[in-house]
Formats: sequence, C-alpha cells, structure tokens
Amino acid sequence: MSLNEDIERWLVREQADFHSLRLGNSEARPHVTLSYAQSWDGSITTAPGRTVVLSSDEGMQMTHQLRSLHDGILVGIGTVLADDPQLTVREWTGADPQPIVLDSQLRIPASSRLCQSEHQTCWVLTTQATGAARSGCELIVVPGDDSGQVHLHKAMEILYRRGIRKLMIEGGAAVITAFLRAGLADAAVLTVAPVFIGGYNAIGPLGNTDTLSCPRVTTLHSRQLGNEIIVWGRLCYTHAAPPDTTT
Repeated sequence: MSLNEDIERWLVREQADFHSLRLGNSEARPHVTLSYAQSWDGSITTAPGRTVVLSSDEGMQMTHQLRSLHDGILVGIGTVLADDPQLTVREWTGADPQPIVLDSQLRIPASSRLCQSEHQTCWVLTTQATGAARSGCELIVVPGDDSGQVHLHKAMEILYRRGIRKLMIEGGAAVITAFLRAGLADAAVLTVAPVFIGGYNAIGPLGNTDTLSCPRVTTLHSRQLGNEIIVWGRLCYTHAAPPDTTT
C-alpha cells in the first residue's frame, strides 16, 4: 500500500469513528486534523511572518491529497499575510475544501488571493461585527474569548451548522497552538524535513503544568517519503486513554 493510500484509509476511518462516537453529544463540531511541515528541530520558519518551504514536491502533493479529504481548510490571518495562500487542491484529484480564515481583528487584505478567488467565497471568522465587508469573503461574527480572540468552541459549532464535518488546520503556529490548548485537534499529520533551522516552532506554550495532561499521539504511524519522514496519529487529551484496537 502506498503512503497516500495508507494515510487516506486511516484518516477516513478516524473521521467516521469520531462522528459515530459523538452522536447525541451536546457539542457538535467537526473532526479536526492538524497538518504542517517542520524541520528536524521543530521549526516551521526562521521567524514569524517569514515563508520557508520545507515540503518536497511529493510532500506538497500529500498535503493537497489531505485537503481533498476535508470539507474545510482553516488558517490564521498570520498565514494569509505571510504566504497569501490559495488553499486549493492543485496537486491532487478532488474537490477544493471551503477556505476559512481565523481573523479576530479583521485584517485580511481585500487583495489577498483568498478574497480574489473566482471559485469559492472565503469564510472569515472574526469578532468584528462592524468591520468593512471584503469582496469575495463572507464575514462570520463569532463571540470573543477572554483574550479577545475568536472563541474556538463556538466557531467550531458554527462551522458544523454550516456543513463542515471534516476540518483541516494548516497553521500558523498561533492557530495550531490554540487548537491544541482548547483540546479541539483530533488528529495530526506531520512532515519532518531533513534540515535544521533553529527558528520558530509550530507549538507554543499550552498552559499545562503536568506533562500527563499534555496532548498525546496515539495510534502512531510513520513512513518515509523521499528524505522526509511523515508521522501521523490520533490526538488524546487524557492520560488514561484506552489503546486503539483498530488494525
């Protein structure tokens, strides 16, 4: 079985199991997959706001395959400002996921490619009820949390009501950290590139005082892709999580 087939079969099963286990749960939300590339020392870039390409062509193709397996793809405003991404499936066969930007202060430029797309209207999750409209974007006002950022649990409920059952998070670091801190990331697919950067890490402080309460990866899998290592698994937020018995 190829790497692409291996990851797809695993992820589709994880998504189905997640929703079957949550039937009747009062908090209906999407299954959330974190996916990003990092160096061997855990860096995703040399400094905040800088773009560093870490994935190979094969790794990028795998990322686009993952996009095709999700209803929506979410990035933070920092990623939009630094990379001006398209968030489409260009290197794989499949439908483009719904682009979503987490932008509490509504800083997304009207000139960004996500706002200029002719194919999809970008959803912008923001706390700014009186912000100016952006052509090509739909503003979705979400209550703020104690720090003035978009309340992630409420945002996930809104996305679920809008039909997003499978959500992929591509970054940046603040968004990845926020989803882990909130216990909202359910799976992770990590590309480890054969390079040391000594730069800016993908994960910031999670607020845990006990390592037993930190997010843990279960059902751990890994494969080599060229000179890269692809690691993926389910995320668990309790120390006494039952072992996975699937094969």
